Amino acid sequence: MTRSLKVAVIGAGVAGLVAARELQRESLQVVVFEKSHQLGGTWAYDARVESDLLGIDPNRDVVHSSLYKSLKTNLPRELMSFTDFKFDEKVYGGPGMYAGHEEVLKFLNDFARHFELIELIRFNTLVTRVEVVDLDITDFVVESNTDGVNYVEVFDAVVVCTGRNTQPRLATDIPGIKTWPRKQMHSHNYRVPEPFRDQIVVVIGNGPSAVDISREIAMVAKEVHMSSRSPLVKVAKSDKFNNMWQHSKINCVSEDGWITFQDGFSIDADIILHCTGYKLHLPFLRINGIVSVEDKRIGPLYKHVFPPRLAPRLAFVGILERTFPFIIMECQSRWIAHALSAKVSLPSEDEMLSDVLKYYEEMKEKGLPEHSTHQLGFQLDYIDWMWAQTGMVMEKNIRNMIEYWIYCLMTAGIDGYMDLLSQKYGI
Repeated sequence: MTRSLKVAVIGAGVAGLVAARELQRESLQVVVFEKSHQLGGTWAYDARVESDLLGIDPNRDVVHSSLYKSLKTNLPRELMSFTDFKFDEKVYGGPGMYAGHEEVLKFLNDFARHFELIELIRFNTLVTRVEVVDLDITDFVVESNTDGVNYVEVFDAVVVCTGRNTQPRLATDIPGIKTWPRKQMHSHNYRVPEPFRDQIVVVIGNGPSAVDISREIAMVAKEVHMSSRSPLVKVAKSDKFNNMWQHSKINCVSEDGWITFQDGFSIDADIILHCTGYKLHLPFLRINGIVSVEDKRIGPLYKHVFPPRLAPRLAFVGILERTFPFIIMECQSRWIAHALSAKVSLPSEDEMLSDVLKYYEEMKEKGLPEHSTHQLGFQLDYIDWMWAQTGMVMEKNIRNMIEYWIYCLMTAGIDGYMDLLSQKYGI
């Protein structure tokens, strides 16, 4: 009888939970390592902020979650469900299509209880090292620390599910910003608007969080000035707030506090808030250079999941951006579980590597920077391909909602897509 593989899952957020569920279904031996005292990952709100508000100091006490207190999802509950465990069928008390973070955490706890995953999790356990045992790469050493006690174990496979929203990525290329003497922080450490009361705030970034946080800050701040690198941005005063403006990218930052934008406007600001995304950070990964982690790229990864040389024994879940995370994580996890249980076969190492290099070359031809490697751009082709690997079939109503969500984003933009979707579905 074939021995069941022992698999380490690192992280008990959305990715780790659904990975554990899929691996367990294939009768694999699963151990989930979670550094926090609770599951949920980024969905476990933590009111604490880090001592270094920019997240530069490597010795700071890291706060994992990037949630702010008022955050609601920008996807409807239907698109934050699993195929056999539906968010929209649960009642957690919140009205409307878009759930608050408290509801998401309740949903994830219910999911873990329903599929008996909690007993698989080692809480308060930080993974400090994942290393290949030998050149044949048949085993991995996993070193962890629980309440000050070190443990070293050997696993047949490792699935990395540590998230991508913990290590801030800063706009350090702006002239003068490194020596600006006034307050700077990253949105990772934003929780509530009160510290911005009566302040003149410059927000760098134009993603969903930048827009959402800027609007919340505008309720208490003296002025809010948003800055975007996008050539498509419309420089104008907000039509919703009398104290908020959209500008082009920052031209320079001066030591006297003044900030000048490329549109010619200058402001004497009190705070710079970086809503500039995150770097991928996997300090525990020691794979002899087989896998590299640089800025926002892990590579090489076949279909953003498997390093060709280590597949299927090492895999990553949930590193894609600009996509539908719950849907993607479930099909990635099932693919990994089926590959480890030999239900599906992967291409050869050479074929997988060739596919990755082809993808990199296509990025270059399109003029896309390396940091956009894992930005899916809400493309359905990847989702369709991934679901097909294990025979998964998407429900028609979910497919229709995804397509209309993308239409709303393209039509109404970052400011209006959620309202447009709500109008369609009458909620």
